[in-house]
Amino acid sequence: MISFKLLKKSKKSLARLGLLKTPHGIVQTPAFVAVATQGVVKTLTSEEIPQTKTQLAICNTFHLHLKPGEKIIKAIGGLHKFSKLPFPLMTDSGGFQVFSLGFGRDLGIGKIGSNDSRREVKAGHQPKEVKIAKTGVWFKSPIEGKRIFLGPKESIAIQEKLGADIILAFDECPPPNASYRYNKLSLEKTHAWAKLSLSAAKRHPATRNKQALYGIVQGGKFKDLRIASARFIGALPFDGYAIGGEFGSDLKSMSKMLKWVNAELPENKPRHLLGIGHLKDIPEIVKAGVDTFDCIVPTHYARHGTGFTTKGKIDVNKTKYLKDRRPLDNNCNCYVCKNYTRAYLSHLVRAKEITGLKLLTFHNLYFFNSMVDGIRAAIKKGEF
Repeated sequence: MISFKLLKKSKKSLARLGLLKTPHGIVQTPAFVAVATQGVVKTLTSEEIPQTKTQLAICNTFHLHLKPGEKIIKAIGGLHKFSKLPFPLMTDSGGFQVFSLGFGRDLGIGKIGSNDSRREVKAGHQPKEVKIAKTGVWFKSPIEGKRIFLGPKESIAIQEKLGADIILAFDECPPPNASYRYNKLSLEKTHAWAKLSLSAAKRHPATRNKQALYGIVQGGKFKDLRIASARFIGALPFDGYAIGGEFGSDLKSMSKMLKWVNAELPENKPRHLLGIGHLKDIPEIVKAGVDTFDCIVPTHYARHGTGFTTKGKIDVNKTKYLKDRRPLDNNCNCYVCKNYTRAYLSHLVRAKEITGLKLLTFHNLYFFNSMVDGIRAAIKKGEF
């Protein structure tokens, strides 16, 4: 089972230092969480990931259920033995796929998407390929096309077999352009599913003692719904809390919305923010009282040829970098910056060599984690 110890609270913000202890290691918080959707951080080996300062990764329940299947992973000893990932792991519940394979795909939007009232998702609307019911969700498999049902009991059963240190309650992640009424009805389902997720997890005490279960707060952009959800989920006996859904289209809105939620959640339990973590977001996320947060940005941008530096983003696809003998970032101590030039990285990416994407991924993760290292140090000194 995990435990969370609050070490220090900032006097300048809601930022906090903590230690998250799990069966597979200790995480110093606040911490950036790498995305390992299918049990791998794309392009990196499991041995390389810790060298990027990564302390924790999140895997995708829905996709691992599709392939190779939780039974295969359990038979090999669970995600840690299957993947050889040598640090704590989380699994999501599949709730995000309710959005991404549903309204997200239908409308071509992400979590931070259009709020165009002409495309507003209203109460009673259903996605084309996903059927959201009272008891759970019917999906169409993107692999075979067959129908798959996922509800609280099914999600927890899959996650227990996968064996991550932290698992999440099943929820619905509404689209950012959903109406107030849609969000209210969605929240009623998410709250009912939270209680069913807890009940399902309690049926297997041996597993329950090894895995922590987080409840998920939803409510969209609506203050009363966010606060109501935080109070409801915060009152249930979860081991920690995840915050899902949309958080506005700018930093000010995000910070305000996170503060609504964190003002209501129990102080002595960890808080995880789902799917948000651009560089500009990170200081505000931490100042709003979040302990861990995951985001695809460092790995996604790397696979498109972009490296993050203290001077801004660098797109090594550009020809001007073919003659640049400097490292990506003179201030970075990662393996890539110590050994390779922008010229070589540019060559690899332009030549479509996989190694170029690997090196950029390594650097980007190291860069993001180093930034959070600095924030933890600043909180400790009372400067953040």
